[in-house]
Amino acid sequence: MKYTHKQFTRDFPNDNACLDYIFNRRYGATFACPQCGKKGFHRIKKRKCYSCAWCGYQLHPTSGTIFHKSSTKLTDWFFAIYLMSASKNGVSAKELQRHLGTTYKTAWRIAHQIRSLMKQDTSSLRGRVEVDEAYVGGRTRKYGGRSTGNKTIVLGMVERKGEIRAGVIEDVGRLTLRNVIKDRVITGSEIITDNYTSYHKIEKLGYKHKIINHSKDKFVKGDIHTNTIENFWSQMKRSMDGTFHSISPKHLQSYVDEFAFRYNHRFSDVCLFYALLAHICEPLGVEVYGSVPYWSQRVSS
Repeated sequence: MKYTHKQFTRDFPNDNACLDYIFNRRYGATFACPQCGKKGFHRIKKRKCYSCAWCGYQLHPTSGTIFHKSSTKLTDWFFAIYLMSASKNGVSAKELQRHLGTTYKTAWRIAHQIRSLMKQDTSSLRGRVEVDEAYVGGRTRKYGGRSTGNKTIVLGMVERKGEIRAGVIEDVGRLTLRNVIKDRVITGSEIITDNYTSYHKIEKLGYKHKIINHSKDKFVKGDIHTNTIENFWSQMKRSMDGTFHSISPKHLQSYVDEFAFRYNHRFSDVCLFYALLAHICEPLGVEVYGSVPYWSQRVSS
């Protein structure tokens, strides 16, 4: 679903409109005061808070969100969210700095806070699932093998016509790959991989396993292929090279989450901008943007 800049400026012309949106989404018109139990709040001028009309209890809608204790204007935050949701290839911190007129440090923090809303779902995939690994960054790699040099390894699994799960892993050993697959794909599903030896005999884990032999220049055999996951890698790598140029292994997972978020919402009836706002403004008591550790930490535990 498309959401244009014209619509954005109409919906959020100033900080008051942004704060009202956050308050209404988090609390709603029927929210009862925690102190007196009565309903009815009004805005306090020149402050980012609302006060109970009966007892004076104050609510701060930005508390506990990515806006918490930020001196940056809410319109700048919302515009940054709009830019990152509207761009297919991502938005660098330098570009945000130019758009918002902030320092680079502020722009970098805003971008990473927004990416924290894009954490991947932890639900498992099912059906026909393509599995493949990608090597990101670094400068050395032996051709004809999987010696990664100083590259960072990302493992991806995509359900045909469904969602993707992708995460940073420490190695491509058989134990690591098997543990991640068991954790992310429901037993009984059909796994499609290339002919890398670490994928061999995963049918012993209760999966159906089909292989396409890339070493013999075979890439499609009927409906057996890994083109779906490789298309995702292609888009992600082109965007990383063209937009961000260089990403440290420390922060790579958050960028992978960003591209996975866009992929998983490609058929959504809700535009990405409002999907991100929904994560910020979820009703209290619902955790939607907690920290998700690297897969390499999960499988080694």
